[in-house]
Amino acid sequence: MAEQRCDQGGSARDKHVPVLLERTLELLEPALSRDGAVVVDATLGMGGHSEAMLAAHPGLTLVGLDRDPDALRLAGERLAPYASRIHLVHAVYDRWSEVLADLGLSEVDAALFDLGVSSLQLDEAGRGFAYAQDAPLDMRMDPGAPRTAADVLNTYSADELARVLRTYGEEKFAGKIAAAIVRERQKEPFANSARLVQLLYDTVPAASRRTGGHPAKRTFQALRIEVNAELDVLERALPAALDSLAAGGRVVVMSYHSLEDRMVKRALAERAKSRTPVDLPVELPGHGPELRLLTRGAEVAGEQEVEVNPRAASVRLRAAERIGGGRRD
Repeated sequence: MAEQRCDQGGSARDKHVPVLLERTLELLEPALSRDGAVVVDATLGMGGHSEAMLAAHPGLTLVGLDRDPDALRLAGERLAPYASRIHLVHAVYDRWSEVLADLGLSEVDAALFDLGVSSLQLDEAGRGFAYAQDAPLDMRMDPGAPRTAADVLNTYSADELARVLRTYGEEKFAGKIAAAIVRERQKEPFANSARLVQLLYDTVPAASRRTGGHPAKRTFQALRIEVNAELDVLERALPAALDSLAAGGRVVVMSYHSLEDRMVKRALAERAKSRTPVDLPVELPGHGPELRLLTRGAEVAGEQEVEVNPRAASVRLRAAERIGGGRRD
């Protein structure tokens, strides 16, 4: 969820500018402009995308989900002019079906996922997401969640740590780093990020540091994904969101690393192809494609946007439209 940080004070609108805003609005417009349309913003964040959708479509109802209570509070202030048309819910987005049921909704017209960590979380040093500043090793998107990054570092076995770093950080020195973490925590448990960053500088070979970027980048990504179960949540949420789309409904997903993007690509592609055996001359009822892909591969931010907001550099956008009738059986 990459948004541009503008200053340290002021409102949510002052602080953040949403990524690929115009393209997102363009892709979702046919669904948002329907009479009585409902959109679910699964990752509300600071409310930038939601505000733009509500402003452009006076008949639109928004359901906004976020696991971070601070984001919900700030987004609520930003969206206050549309209070009669919004439902903001403190929830992880894999509770999609439960939230819709609680609101009496059987289907929706549009869905938006802007994945990853938000600028609000990155820029608050105390949250521990950024390796550039010393902070407690927290990394929880929901501060009320039970497990922190320090818990992972101090309790996982070397094999478990290596698996997390290899799978979620695509870190080729995962085993070496995990062994160093286990060795160092025996002297003193990990509590703050500066000590972990120094360990990574000492462990990752100098040649790799020169060509592979900051040595902490992959480890911090892996810990964040593990702490917040991000890929597990996405794997549960995507099918629920696609199942809830009305015919003609549209979904836009913005990912910020290859693991997310591959999962999204797979989920959309699977539903965009026929399930009729290739040797049959006609389409079997109920076996046709459920989705029509709206993007050719993944779209990226333009040079001008990246120059203004460097966090948009890694965004990958995919979109699809629901074809056929209503909810999946």
